[in-house]
Amino acid sequence: MKIDRIDKKILVALQKNNRIPNLELAELVGLSPPACLKRVKRLREERVIVGDVSIINPELAGNTMTLIVSVEMERDRADIYQVFKKSMLKAPEVTQCYQISGSYDFMLVVTVKNTQDYEDFVKRVLHTDLNIRKFHTSVSWKTVKFSTEIDLEE
Repeated sequence: MKIDRIDKKILVALQKNNRIPNLELAELVGLSPPACLKRVKRLREERVIVGDVSIINPELAGNTMTLIVSVEMERDRADIYQVFKKSMLKAPEVTQCYQISGSYDFMLVVTVKNTQDYEDFVKRVLHTDLNIRKFHTSVSWKTVKFSTEIDLEE
């Protein structure tokens, strides 16, 4: 789907606040409210906008630890990767999972309450997967930047 500069303005605004009233959004991007609503609907139907979420402070759930886990698989095979991906989708502690190039095959972002919860995750998920050669865990001391916005500037 081709998006024009007005679509980009809409997307930039919705990335900052997806609860902005249509009237306000239309004024911001220079459209009539019906035309703006039609564009937003099309952006959703065409899967340019793939979801609308509320980002919750993980500390409210007691998840005060963020860990970055690099995973190296035993072999470079699609079937092994598929099994691993499915297990990551099921693990609630894994908030992000990326298949990557380089020394490791996957990079995970894991959020837990404490080290015991992380140990439980490792035993339940990582140690039971016999196709994992090794994994490396880094602890995040502080979140410097967290954003879900995609830069649409030309």
